Amino acid sequence: MSIIVTGSLAFDHILKFPGKFEDHILPDQLNNLNISFLVDNMKKMRGGCASNIAYSLALLGQKSQIMATAGKDFEEFNQWLIKKGVDTSLIKIIPDQYTASCFITTDQNNNQITGFYTGAMSKAGLLSFKDIDYKNVQIAIISPNEPQAMVKYAKECRELKIPFIFDPGHQIPRLTGEDLIDCITGSAFTIINDYELNMIVNRTNKKIEELIKLTDCIIKTKGKDGCLIITKNEQIKVKSAKPRRICDPTGSGDAFRAGLIVSILKGLDIISAAKISNVTAVYVVEQEAPAEHCFTHEEFKARYEENYEESMPNIFD
Repeated sequence: MSIIVTGSLAFDHILKFPGKFEDHILPDQLNNLNISFLVDNMKKMRGGCASNIAYSLALLGQKSQIMATAGKDFEEFNQWLIKKGVDTSLIKIIPDQYTASCFITTDQNNNQITGFYTGAMSKAGLLSFKDIDYKNVQIAIISPNEPQAMVKYAKECRELKIPFIFDPGHQIPRLTGEDLIDCITGSAFTIINDYELNMIVNRTNKKIEELIKLTDCIIKTKGKDGCLIITKNEQIKVKSAKPRRICDPTGSGDAFRAGLIVSILKGLDIISAAKISNVTAVYVVEQEAPAEHCFTHEEFKARYEENYEESMPNIFD
């Protein structure tokens, strides 16, 4: 049985802005915005949602398969993923394209402005769940990717009866209201943050009470305030895990998704799953890269019990 991770494969360029965006943006001039931020430093690293999720899954003891497209410059990245325990056999190389690139500027309040060059990711629609051994897929995640590929994958998962998580992230502006409704429909979980939920409500013209009818569960992540679990019957707040230091939030959402996937496969209740997800995410916040964190299973268990003052469900056997 397998876990299929779809989404972007990219080189991340992380830029640190020492000020606050809000101090440099004039609200009454948003229709005439022309602004530049002088950053302190820049780091180029391996990233992309699919890679980040698969990396944290490997740390949690779960091997996954990435189904995505990459460019002619991907070989070293590919070898790194293999060494980390990720199955890359479903990655398709587009020989006349470069791998996607993401440019993320983070201010001192951990607000972010992101620009994304699609490159080889634009060909993600060439891939299909129908071309793989879909009967052995336990769960799939549809994370930010070429927008129409995301819509295609959601449709295929429904048709093939593959349980799936929908994680639209930064692609919400490029998905129509109809696309978003289509991708949410039939999902086991839809994961979004506060801002993304407001965007979805505006684009679909559907209230949260209507959206929850389309999916089994919506999880709204709230950064330092933890997350909110929304089901058809209730809403449950789960407090965050506390970071020991704060470096950069880039990729923490991807780690959260990995924690959720492992918890689902282990049959955990949703509250325990959210706690596992929060602990996984907090390790990323403490690093300056989305896939440089590490932990032993013993360290993870201790971190969980330190934050939630209860025994951690066993997810590592």
